[in-house]
Amino acid sequence: MIGVDEVGRGCLVGPVVTAAVAVPLDIELRSNSWLGDITDSKKISETKRGGLSNLIRANMPFVAIGEATPSEIDELNIFHATYLAMYRAVENLLQLDLRLSRASAVLIDGNHAPKNDWFGLKKIPVVKGDLKSFSIACASIVAKEERDTRMRVLGVEHPQYGFEKHKGYPTKAHVESIAEHGILESHRRSFGPVAKIIEAIGHI
Repeated sequence: MIGVDEVGRGCLVGPVVTAAVAVPLDIELRSNSWLGDITDSKKISETKRGGLSNLIRANMPFVAIGEATPSEIDELNIFHATYLAMYRAVENLLQLDLRLSRASAVLIDGNHAPKNDWFGLKKIPVVKGDLKSFSIACASIVAKEERDTRMRVLGVEHPQYGFEKHKGYPTKAHVESIAEHGILESHRRSFGPVAKIIEAIGHI
């Protein structure tokens, strides 16, 4: 079974990041001592999430990341860009081992599955999938840790924005830092708070 989830749909900066994790069917359907800690990444502390992400990568043989860039998000809209990133995660996963194309299905967190072909794989949406599916929960944790790591790096490169704290979400501090210090190349120009600032200053 392949589980897919995304992180960063509501952020003002950076890519939307997805992860695809291939899990043996017997593990998808049960849990053991450490698997029981795997759940929705939003319900896990940042410190614990990093350790779990490492554990997943060490124990699950096939893990891959996909993303859609800020410019792709602006061009396509976040809905379509998210599924593009998911498609890329699955594509990167299949490049690790073509036998994964015979997976039982791709489980997608949410209430919608894109209609385009994903390498002949069956796609199944699962509402609140990161609470119901082990493979989706694994993908949720890996994707969250991947994107948060990128935000911490961006925070070092641009310390005046505080990315390491708010991770790119539209907090008051983030919006105020954009107004004060300007818009970075990695900001999503189509998103409301950023678009309003662009409109106010009259240029990008």
